[in-house]
Amino acid sequence: MKEIIIISKSLPATLDSLSEFREFAKESAHAAGIDEARTYKLLLAVDEMATNVILHGYKGPRPAESITIGSEVSNGELTVTLKDSAPAFDPRTRVLPDAQDLSRPLDERAIGGLGIYLAMSNVDRFDYRHEDGRNINLFVLKVSPT
Repeated sequence: MKEIIIISKSLPATLDSLSEFREFAKESAHAAGIDEARTYKLLLAVDEMATNVILHGYKGPRPAESITIGSEVSNGELTVTLKDSAPAFDPRTRVLPDAQDLSRPLDERAIGGLGIYLAMSNVDRFDYRHEDGRNINLFVLKVSPT
């Protein structure tokens, strides 16, 4: 399959930028031919992770800092990336809620981890790298799921 690179975009690390992150991911998914239901799940995953970077990685909105979103389609997969320069944090190391946790009422659940769980479970594959002082979160969707 021919590789298509969709230009990346850097946005301020503020909550006001979340709609632009979602719009970029939506346009990327539509360009790749991803259906609406799976596109929605991708938007949720990107939104959750970007929110975590802003609130926890940067410890609150930091307009002078940025988060870069990018995407590419290759080998039958759409990969959306979020890159930031907050302190290194691999979301895969976070203890995620299990079925028992998820079955409890909200007021009985431990705080934290649900957003990362949603981000990781709403895509076909989630990966993380730390390179050159930057966190790189990768959200992968098969273009034609089997």
